[in-house]
Amino acid sequence: MSQTLQYVNSRLPNIPLEEDDLEKNPQFCKLLLELCQVMEPSGGSVTLSRELEEAQRELRLQRKVWLRSEVIHRLVQEMLLDFQVAKQEGGLNEEDIKFLEGLKQCILVSECSRLLNTDCMSPNESVSLLGLEKKDLLEFLPSNMQIMWLRDRLHKSLEEALRKKCFSFLSFHQPETDEESDVLRAAKALRLASTLEDEKRRLQNEQEKHQEMGAQLERQQEMYPQVLLRCLSILRKAASELRLQAQSEIDHTNAEYLEAKSNALFLKLRGTSGSHRHVYPRKD
Repeated sequence: MSQTLQYVNSRLPNIPLEEDDLEKNPQFCKLLLELCQVMEPSGGSVTLSRELEEAQRELRLQRKVWLRSEVIHRLVQEMLLDFQVAKQEGGLNEEDIKFLEGLKQCILVSECSRLLNTDCMSPNESVSLLGLEKKDLLEFLPSNMQIMWLRDRLHKSLEEALRKKCFSFLSFHQPETDEESDVLRAAKALRLASTLEDEKRRLQNEQEKHQEMGAQLERQQEMYPQVLLRCLSILRKAASELRLQAQSEIDHTNAEYLEAKSNALFLKLRGTSGSHRHVYPRKD
C-alpha cells in the first residue's frame, strides 16, 4: 500500500493523501489509480499534454525559422545602411555602388511582391492591387547574370557579417578569446549557444535553490519565536525546581544547625543547673 500511496502522490500531487485514506476507501484508491493513467501531474489529460507538447515543438520550429529569416533581414538592412553611409562619404568604388543599387532593387521588388500577395482584397476579386501582377514586378529585376553575381557577393558579405557578430558575442562572453586564433574562436563560437544554454540552466537551478532556501528561512523564522518561548519556559521551570531544591537543602541545613544549637544550649543549661545545686545545698 505504501508503494501505491507513493505512486498516487507522485502522479497527483494536488491531492495530498495518507495511507489510511487508501486503506479505508479501496474503491477510491482504484479510482485514483485509473485517474493516474489518464491525467498528468499538472492536472491535464495525457492526450491534451501530448498535443500541447507537439504544438510547442512546432512553435519552436516556426520560431527558429522566423528568427533565421529575421537575422538575415537585419544583417541586410545593416549592410545597406553601411553602404549608404560610405556612399555619402565617397568611400565606395563602382563595384560597390553596383552591388548596392542591385541589392536595393531586388529588395524593393521582393517587398512589392509580398504586398501584392497579402493585399486586403476579397478572395473573390479577380483584379489584384493596382491591377498589378507578379510578372509585372519581375521586369524590374536585374538580369540573371547580375542576380547571380549579387547572390554570390551577398552570401560572402552575410558570412563575414555573421562571423563578426559571432566573434563580438564571444568576446563579450569570453574576453580572454580575443588573443586566440580565428579558427579556435570560430570553434568556440559554434559551441557558444550550448554554453549559454548550460549557463541558463545552471542559473535557473541556482535561482530555484535560492527560492527554496528563502522559503526554508521563512519557516525557520516562524519557528524560532516558538522555540525561544519553549526554551524560556523550560529555563523558568528548571530555575524554579533548582530554587526549590536549594531552598530545601538550606532549610535542612538550618534545621540541623538549630538542632545542634538547641542541644548545645540544653547541655549548657544542664551544666549550669548542676553547678547551682552543688554551691547552694537545700536546707531542711
